Amino acid sequence: MAEDSGVSTAEPYVLPTARPRPFDLPPDLARVRAEQPLQRLAYPDGHVGWLVTSYALARTVLDEPRFSARLDLKRSPVERPGSTAFMGRTAPPGMFIGMDPPEHTRYRSLLTRVFSARRMKELSPRIEQIVDQRLDAMEAAGPPADLVPAFSLPVPVEVISELMGAPEAQREALERNAATFVSLNATPEQVGAAIGEISGSLMELVRQKRKAPGNDVLSDLTESDLTDEELVGIAMLLLAAGHETTANMLALGTYALLREEDQRAALTADPGLLDNAVEELMRYLTVVQYSPTRAPLEDTELDGQLIKAGETITVSLPAANRDPERFENPEKLDVTAPPTAHLAFGHGLHLCLGQQLARIEMRIGFQKLFARFPGLRLAAAPEEIPMREDMNTYGVHRLPVAW
Repeated sequence: MAEDSGVSTAEPYVLPTARPRPFDLPPDLARVRAEQPLQRLAYPDGHVGWLVTSYALARTVLDEPRFSARLDLKRSPVERPGSTAFMGRTAPPGMFIGMDPPEHTRYRSLLTRVFSARRMKELSPRIEQIVDQRLDAMEAAGPPADLVPAFSLPVPVEVISELMGAPEAQREALERNAATFVSLNATPEQVGAAIGEISGSLMELVRQKRKAPGNDVLSDLTESDLTDEELVGIAMLLLAAGHETTANMLALGTYALLREEDQRAALTADPGLLDNAVEELMRYLTVVQYSPTRAPLEDTELDGQLIKAGETITVSLPAANRDPERFENPEKLDVTAPPTAHLAFGHGLHLCLGQQLARIEMRIGFQKLFARFPGLRLAAAPEEIPMREDMNTYGVHRLPVAW
């Protein structure tokens, strides 16, 4: 009877997080994708929802408006004590990543204009300066260096701060609190305090922009009908999304290229492969490992299964981007492969707004890093490099290098 009703009776799956090898998926995910790409998933709060692991189903869930992105319907598929400070609650003003149309459309249309391709291109020379300054400092200090605090983290923090027009004095505190916000180990109190500090700092910044606008995104947005609270929500989202993923892609991508010597050699021998390499690293590494999530607002069918209203669906982007039904040799990093329609930036209405900025930062970052330090190498054994399995965004906590 249950089978005829389209309701899965399978034992709920618990999302694996351990990665025995740093560039591989948690081993069980590939098996689940092959056997049952739409799988019942047990959430830490006791909720039983769903897990999507195939490329085709991931695109469907992310593309179709019947699957809501509302923040009040979201749950974390892994233990994340601090998530109660924001998940399961109505999205605050401006936090459009947790909204559906028409609210999402209103915010998104405003941001699309200020994140124009022209503005991103105009920002490229400044990104080159920021990268050069960090590499100058690394070279002056001499080896060894930890690439995370020396390069991969400060570059996107400075770029997104530049884009928002944040003064130098605010940047360190913004980065520190943003890291707490995305941590899996932070307590609700710590996350709440970080959100409060970020909000206060950004409110001060918004009010400064209203009085003395400059050539930056926040200044442009003050000319719209957005309230101060909405501008703070947008700025907070830009800060978190604008540095966390790019920082980890720069560090983890460097680690991957240092481990896969043939791929690094191919890239340095032919700089024309740089665009391909960025796309392939995005697919192969897919650093967003425990989200996005969606939920239908009414009972709906997906892949022959009945998804009840409000049941959380977690889309495993890493599993989807390694799906052999979509990608040839998906477990291999191949910087010579032509670009593919990967899902590392998401898909559909909530496709990453800053994807072009992220691509520019990675192209400039990887090119200049390996050009400045052609002898770049790891300064620690691979087993000594701590991986960010404990964070929503995968990467490395430290990356010791020498040259």
